[in-house]
Amino acid sequence: MAKPELEFIDFKKFPSTPFTNVKGLSERIIAKDAESDVATRILQFEPGTDTSPNGVQIHDFWEELYIIEGSIIDLELDEEFTAGMVACRPPGMKHGPWKSPNGCKIFEVRYYSK
Repeated sequence: MAKPELEFIDFKKFPSTPFTNVKGLSERIIAKDAESDVATRILQFEPGTDTSPNGVQIHDFWEELYIIEGSIIDLELDEEFTAGMVACRPPGMKHGPWKSPNGCKIFEVRYYSK
């Protein structure tokens, strides 16, 4: 089975793991496929988080996102994205880096499409 079967669970029951390369950014992995390494997760940007050290992101999987609360600013686009907004990024789409002056929580699903 690629991802586990889960019924509704408080997302806070999943451990929060900080990113080592970006101060203030952490994730809660809800489900992950060990073979492909794609995951469903909650991303948490603490106030003041800046992902500039990672530069623009490009990957080979689909990514769908929903901003639960707060906002992020895409530094390449010079545009702020706020709670309630969604994104669908196909493989190869450039995005980021971001700053989050006030913090942000994002629900994200990554997958490969055949």
